[in-house]
Amino acid sequence: MKKTLALALLASSLVAATAVGYAGTAADNWDSSCARCHGADGTGNTKMGKKNKIKDYTDAQVQAALKDDEMTKAIKEGVTDASGTEKMKAFKDDLSDAEVADLVAYIRKFKPSS
Repeated sequence: MKKTLALALLASSLVAATAVGYAGTAADNWDSSCARCHGADGTGNTKMGKKNKIKDYTDAQVQAALKDDEMTKAIKEGVTDASGTEKMKAFKDDLSDAEVADLVAYIRKFKPSS
């Protein structure tokens, strides 16, 4: 009986550790959380992107104006307009700090090469 209980506890611990330890890649997180509005290619050329006037991340001027700390804040805290209407949900409860940093780096890859 004690062996069965110990094995059950060990198995449940391993499952919990695996679930907590999994971090999606930046590409996975982009595809599942961002592409619907920002577009798979970062252009913002989607129905939601057009509605919310999302910036084109493939534009060199847009990339130059973007600051990493501002992108980090937007990803973590979300984005609202002047009236307080949510334009982008907050991902602080969904993504780790490392995943947010990876997303910022992923967004930088949309910048056209000079």
